[in-house]
Amino acid sequence: MGPSFSLRRPSGASPEYPSAPVQIATRHPLPRTASNERLRLLSYNIQAGIQSRHYRDYFSNGWKHLLPHRERQRNLTSIGALLRGYDLVGLQEVDAGSLRSGFIDQTQYLAQVGGYMHWHKQVNRKLGSLARHSNGLLSRLRPSAVFEHKLPGLRGRGALLVEFPTSDNEPLAICVLHLALGWRARRRQLDYLVALVEQYRFIVLMGDFNCSSRSMTLRKTIRQAGLRGLDCELKTFPSWCPERNLDHILISPALRIGTARVLDYALSDHLPLSMDVLLPDGVSVGRG
Repeated sequence: MGPSFSLRRPSGASPEYPSAPVQIATRHPLPRTASNERLRLLSYNIQAGIQSRHYRDYFSNGWKHLLPHRERQRNLTSIGALLRGYDLVGLQEVDAGSLRSGFIDQTQYLAQVGGYMHWHKQVNRKLGSLARHSNGLLSRLRPSAVFEHKLPGLRGRGALLVEFPTSDNEPLAICVLHLALGWRARRRQLDYLVALVEQYRFIVLMGDFNCSSRSMTLRKTIRQAGLRGLDCELKTFPSWCPERNLDHILISPALRIGTARVLDYALSDHLPLSMDVLLPDGVSVGRG
């Protein structure tokens, strides 16, 4: 755990259809005024450092989900180099230190390689000593609080929420999540997130939603929560031929979107998604 993080725990449609393939897309930036603070965000499902190049790799590389291999560490080092240019990084499918990762906490390792002072992991599924499935957050900003939310449905899905102080006396909340594969469980999880979003003026949800922008359930959630940022052109899956936008960065109405783009960095079965987020005029985030 990063040394500056405090931890508090809180109380308590139909399947989507694939979209047609398009080229990796970029959304052009909005004009920036001197009073707008810009934060560079990245969301990346790293598949525990396993590189996939074809669908058949899910079978041929299945053993890598349980056993260590040398390629994994090389991939993590390359991913860590990519992360250096961002203020906040949300990670999914990270291993928290088990046999398959050589007992290396991958969130901590990426924080060290990327030069991040603050980091936190949320372990959502433990398979003994074989695997510890986690979400992770890397930050160049000092957080004020961390919450671990266990999402509804079968065990193993969570949302890691980190608050950062702002000059507006209302926190900026960054929520890193990984939703279920099944649409019934995912619907319950999205309902949970709507209630979470309603507690904040400034909030960002980012991660692997396991549903595309064509999902009626996701669209309903976005309408209910008043979120912005859903973009059908930002396709992240599969990394070798991106056809679906399963990864999203969604923001509350008080925030603005600058540049949003998918990075052609295929070291997982997902591609990373980046977004520049602008705070309202005169609002800044504490950078202790």
